[in-house]
Amino acid sequence: MVSSLAVSASGAHAAPAYFRHGVASGDPLPDGVIAWTRVTPTDEATPGSGEGPVVDVVWQVARDARFQSIVAQGTVRTGPERDHTVKVDVRGLTPGTSYHYRFLLDGTPSPVGRTRTAPAASAQVEALKFGVVSCANWEAGHFAAYRHLAERGDLFGIVHLGDYIYEYGTGDFSAGGTVVRPTVPAHETLTLADYRMRHALYKTDPDLQALHAAYPWMIVWDDHEVANDTWSGGAQNHDPATEGSWEARLAASRKAYFEWMPVRAGAGGEIYRRLRFGRLAELTLLDLRSHRSKQEGGLAVDDPDRTITGDAQMRWLKEGLSASAGETRWRLVGNSVMISPVTIGSVPAHLLGPLARLLGVPAGGYPINPDQWDGYTADRQELLGHLHDERIDNTVFLTGDIHTSWANDVPLTAATYPLTPSVATEMVVPSVTSDNVDDFLNVPPRTLSLAAEAALALTNRHVRWSELDSHGFGVIELTAERARMDWFKLSDRTRRDAAAAPLASFAVGSGTQRLTRL
Repeated sequence: MVSSLAVSASGAHAAPAYFRHGVASGDPLPDGVIAWTRVTPTDEATPGSGEGPVVDVVWQVARDARFQSIVAQGTVRTGPERDHTVKVDVRGLTPGTSYHYRFLLDGTPSPVGRTRTAPAASAQVEALKFGVVSCANWEAGHFAAYRHLAERGDLFGIVHLGDYIYEYGTGDFSAGGTVVRPTVPAHETLTLADYRMRHALYKTDPDLQALHAAYPWMIVWDDHEVANDTWSGGAQNHDPATEGSWEARLAASRKAYFEWMPVRAGAGGEIYRRLRFGRLAELTLLDLRSHRSKQEGGLAVDDPDRTITGDAQMRWLKEGLSASAGETRWRLVGNSVMISPVTIGSVPAHLLGPLARLLGVPAGGYPINPDQWDGYTADRQELLGHLHDERIDNTVFLTGDIHTSWANDVPLTAATYPLTPSVATEMVVPSVTSDNVDDFLNVPPRTLSLAAEAALALTNRHVRWSELDSHGFGVIELTAERARMDWFKLSDRTRRDAAAAPLASFAVGSGTQRLTRL
């Protein structure tokens, strides 16, 4: 059944012209939440234009959808310098409580969104359920995955693991070479105006608007929010000779991101952060792009001087996991690239090229992906060793990036697993629309990819399951006894009315660090 909220949010495109990009909320705390919108006060004040007047926008938070019981309100001034976006860190709210929020310009209200504060840190929470998504390429299809999640009434919120937007120009990274719907701007995003326009385009999608209006989001970036295979000093998809300064491009992309996304930045502008949900769970969101060394292969992957997290973030991560072990049952880690090791040396030749494109592996069959944790083995061993040595259990990595579905035990030493222990589990969700194996091969799903899945299972004993074809989303449910992930697949990513069907379900029992298929 479609909830009344979802119906209202889906109709956001019919709202007054002031609010063309919907509303959103995110980063719930026990006493607060981020509320977001973008106003178009005049027709010339389009995203990225730098045009339009400075205006005052009223925000309101209420216990009811009719706003008869307003609990917080205020006014924010916005204009071209922030692309007419409005982002408010609302505080003073009651823990574990649902609220409605809206904005008003010249007395005209925005669509109404619903959000929720996190439970109090000491609260005994019986269950939590989150939608989990990543990799939504506008040109490759419609966001039916978002629609199906928006229509559910049983989620606390949405965890987005990155690649919320893509930087490519039209036709550069589409659905097997087919542009389902052209992007704006038509060229690759390089400037502040470009990134603002691209973010704005995504937020015109009615299903994306519906999901933002239905639940608070917890979001972290991956690479395509800037450029493919981003690292601390550049990216694979950036050529300074033809595309200008990397520093200028990065600064432009980050400014647009923080303008357009309902996320809370740290005092130093960092995006890695923690969100707690009573005594049941803590969610750690990692930034695996801003501080990493450049991707390299060969023996360099074992160089202890190379890092994927940066030293400060690694210290923060380990300290947080240790502290959480005494406070919460589950430790969720929003992890944009796969942490489990993967070798693909025995994959048949006709599948090696497409699988290599997904994993970032040279087509000759090099066995690791230097863009994932496989390219930074010292950092991985430091983190997994910390989990093992400190006896920190119930850590679940939630991962996106590679457009495919995986259920992995995370071994301390992969070569000797299962004789040596698993120290965590990993649940990798498929892309919302971005290409995967059958798309690269241009063949029907569940045909040629079956051989690759069998080979992955044979050479990676910790990989309990992989599915390399489907697009869709995940839903993770936490109780004191277990963490369960349900994967869902779409019938056709190119159709807005695509159906969703169950794909697989796995669970890890508390204290076990091993996945079981349900």
